[in-house]
Amino acid sequence: MLHIGYDAKRAVANYTGLGNYSRLVIDLMSRNDSPASNHLTLYAPKPGKENPRLQPLLSRPNVELKGPTGLWRNFSGLWRLRGGITNDLIADRIDLFHGLSNELPLDIHRAGIPSIVTIHDVIFRRCPDNYKPVDRMIYDAKWRHAVKAATRIIAISQCTANDIEYFYGADPAKISIIYQGCDPLFHQPVTPEMIEEIKLRYNLPERYIACVGTVEPRKNQLLAIRGLQQLPEDIKLVIAGRGRQPYASQVRRAISDLRLTNRVIWIEGVPLPDLPALYAGAQLSAYLSRYEGFGLPAIEALACGTPVIAATGSCLEEAAGKGGLYIDPDDVRGFKEAANAILSDPTLRANLTTEGRQHIARFSHDNFAAQLERCYHDTLALYRQTSGK
Repeated sequence: MLHIGYDAKRAVANYTGLGNYSRLVIDLMSRNDSPASNHLTLYAPKPGKENPRLQPLLSRPNVELKGPTGLWRNFSGLWRLRGGITNDLIADRIDLFHGLSNELPLDIHRAGIPSIVTIHDVIFRRCPDNYKPVDRMIYDAKWRHAVKAATRIIAISQCTANDIEYFYGADPAKISIIYQGCDPLFHQPVTPEMIEEIKLRYNLPERYIACVGTVEPRKNQLLAIRGLQQLPEDIKLVIAGRGRQPYASQVRRAISDLRLTNRVIWIEGVPLPDLPALYAGAQLSAYLSRYEGFGLPAIEALACGTPVIAATGSCLEEAAGKGGLYIDPDDVRGFKEAANAILSDPTLRANLTTEGRQHIARFSHDNFAAQLERCYHDTLALYRQTSGK
């Protein structure tokens, strides 16, 4: 049995992205065939914040959540950064520590245990204009330290592994590529009745393109909007994601200027359980991001049987495989041609759906759990061998 420590800040505080990944790891490593196989201690600066997605995991007898105590309560950020968590790892006799969201404590070496960090992406280096200079500086320092300090690095894609090597000079032998997969909800059958219910709930049209993701420059929703103008009138675009200014205003202006107000439906705050039917009801899914570390929405769409048009240049071809058609992120004509091909050719659509589902089988939770478990034991064994402990 391993006693594993986790940086659980995102598991407690976040409801998307890093939070979903963190909770998935905790879920799989705390059940992993035998509920007693591992003991998990989660460290979070604000453990009192209730998260309904985390609560079921905390009810398991082998999972506990801890936060700063004593004077550390007044310095929770510092507790996580330096001193606090490391002291707790030593006191709790942790076997291995996993930083789930790109970071490790600055003094993790004091714990005298192996450490693993998951690096999700290095987008702030690839798309610097999307970030404030001070944020880029902070992220760069955190990522650089984590890459150097970790006993082993988990990259969520080959694309991210390449970026870690390129920007931080990481030894490829130190990196494990472990794909995370998507929530089991997306692999459950979606009935016609479920699709109709979602269409009524959100006032969705009969034929539409799904575009799921935060509305921000990197996600590149403007390409889908400009391409929509050249598609049949009965095809509409459903954007599901919260908008970030000033790009959100730019998107709204483009919709108005191109006279597409009646053809674009923008909905925010779609809960996770509604997304499978939203994907399944679409003719296709457009994920045109300029850069991603993994591209989970592409896999979600394919799991629901919906083919994908995705942008070249990062990991999306790696994520969607033969389940997608790929275009340059600035190619409006390419988007129009790819969309028209899927819309007009049922055989192509069926082939993409079949190929996509076969491709994403490699991203199953069983594979994810098995690779994580193997990574933990291999890392611990190597650390003991090289440190003499």
